[in-house]
Amino acid sequence: MRAAIYARYSTDLQSDASIEDQIRLCQRLADQNGLITVQTYSDAAPSGASQLRPGYQQLLQDARTSQFDIVLAEGLDRFSPDQEHIAAFYKQMVFHGMSVVSVSEGLVSELHIGLKGTISSLFLSDLAQKTRRGLEGRVRSGKSAGGITYGYDVVRSLEEDGNTTRGERRINLGQAEVVRRIFRDYAKGVSPRSIASALNEEGIPGPRGTWGASTIHGNQKRRTGLLNNELYVGKLIWNRQRFVKDPMIGKCQARLNPPERWVIEDVPEIRILDDDLWASVKTRQSETRKVAISDGFNRTKRAKHFFPSF
Repeated sequence: MRAAIYARYSTDLQSDASIEDQIRLCQRLADQNGLITVQTYSDAAPSGASQLRPGYQQLLQDARTSQFDIVLAEGLDRFSPDQEHIAAFYKQMVFHGMSVVSVSEGLVSELHIGLKGTISSLFLSDLAQKTRRGLEGRVRSGKSAGGITYGYDVVRSLEEDGNTTRGERRINLGQAEVVRRIFRDYAKGVSPRSIASALNEEGIPGPRGTWGASTIHGNQKRRTGLLNNELYVGKLIWNRQRFVKDPMIGKCQARLNPPERWVIEDVPEIRILDDDLWASVKTRQSETRKVAISDGFNRTKRAKHFFPSF
């Protein structure tokens, strides 16, 4: 019988060697049962929660054309940690007359799908809770919960126990001066688009290379964008939003958390702006928003006629 092998890794605790290890175990299982391996599929690093993986999608496509008879994997969680996804994959293989065999579970049946899927879901939920607990503890100690903020450098050093410190930041003097310049220009009435254009013309690199207006003004409601970052006035805010996966498209969407769930810590040692400059920017943002609402949002930027005049 023809066998196909699928392997995947997705966590920081694994490496490219994990793929080779999984394939070796599956090949040994195939040899022990007299199976001929005709194809090997693998996905390195992408999240198993997403089905949009090249190797996984190719596996499904080849199954539709009966390129193999059995699918081998180290465990059911290699196909997906999501119970619904595992069940859907198993149904597709059964529909095409194929068997699913793993090193961990053996010949997979409906019983394995239910039990293994439930265990995987509980594991992910528990892991997410522990991760959030660790991040909150880091924030409450005045450290970063992740990500790089323009104006700061990430600081890593070895502790006495050999571990690397996480969440430490220090002010990047050059970038901090750019931050002050942006706030001063905006407070004087310069538009974010003009500010970004001037910075690009001078060859000053932005957070993602070149500057854009949205990088500066962001979304005031969601507190995104350089002008809305409270870290510049010494306030570290975490848990402002959460990400919920849309089951239809498999992508995460950001949703605001109520303010009472935010975690706010004072970090005056990495303050870049004074209160007066911050207040001036907030005042102008408020006035600009009122004008936009009263005049009609972006009305002045819209063409009065469908066809332009020649």
